[in-house]
Amino acid sequence: MKIHLAPMEGVVDHTMRTMLTQVGAIDRCVTEFVRVTNLCLPPRVFYRYCPELKQGGKTPSGVPVFVQLLGGQPEPMAENAQRVAGLGALGIDINFGCPVKKVAMKGAGAGVLRDLDLMVRLTEAVVKSTNLPVTVKTRLGWDDSSIKIVEVAERLQDVGCKAISIHGRTRAQMYKGEADWKPIAEVKNNPRMHIPVFGNGDVNSPEKAALMRDSYGLDGCMIGRATIGNPWFFKQVKHFFETGEHLAPISMAERVEAARRHLQMAIDWKGEILGVFETRRHYTNYFKGIPHFKEYRLKMVTSDKLEDVYNVFDEVLQQFS
Repeated sequence: MKIHLAPMEGVVDHTMRTMLTQVGAIDRCVTEFVRVTNLCLPPRVFYRYCPELKQGGKTPSGVPVFVQLLGGQPEPMAENAQRVAGLGALGIDINFGCPVKKVAMKGAGAGVLRDLDLMVRLTEAVVKSTNLPVTVKTRLGWDDSSIKIVEVAERLQDVGCKAISIHGRTRAQMYKGEADWKPIAEVKNNPRMHIPVFGNGDVNSPEKAALMRDSYGLDGCMIGRATIGNPWFFKQVKHFFETGEHLAPISMAERVEAARRHLQMAIDWKGEILGVFETRRHYTNYFKGIPHFKEYRLKMVTSDKLEDVYNVFDEVLQQFS
């Protein structure tokens, strides 16, 4: 079973992808979405979202990275797909799943689920514009009354989509309630489907990943939020697949070292001010679940300088080891 990193906007940046692929066992990453307007974006935009383009489209650990495009007009999507291909991308993913209002209400992301013909035209335009593999990330439907994911998957396959990842919620649900994997299994069990079908949503334990494989028969899972502050999650899942057992708990020394390395990489890429600020949600989550940690977490999120954060890491190591 393949395991992919979900393209969480504002989260899965170059630093996180590098960190996760150094520690984990990921088969593919997808960038945060690049918003396509009516213009062909300059190369610097794609390099900002995907610095891996300068290294053959792979992370330093050799994991392929697909560039995700988000838009609602076929021609600009096709033009930007051509631009991405010219910059050395290994593949393109189309975002039909982002549920946030500023995206969906402007006819992009999950908003396209209200116009399935447009969804097909957008996919076909991108497929025809390049020889790169094109994949799609989507949701079950706009709401409970409009779930047509079996039909959607067939139609996208027919215009050349090479794989589909489906989040088990509608746009109306946003991230509330439980993800429903049964419609995703219906897509996979459709005898007309021959492309890989990936499930997404609520895979927060190795057991859940195994359930998606063994009980729902999916080709793979796309994992997102469970990896924030836990770059070992993919390794834990693969180990469980192979042995049926859990890896040993991550030691405090490993947590501190990983948090320090993640923060330093962010600073090397973004500079100290942005690196410290934008990476807080990550390096504080490295210590999620540690009892009596509130005092140290508060210090971390209020420290603006790298040296001060490093001092807190040292305190944590001394106090909890």
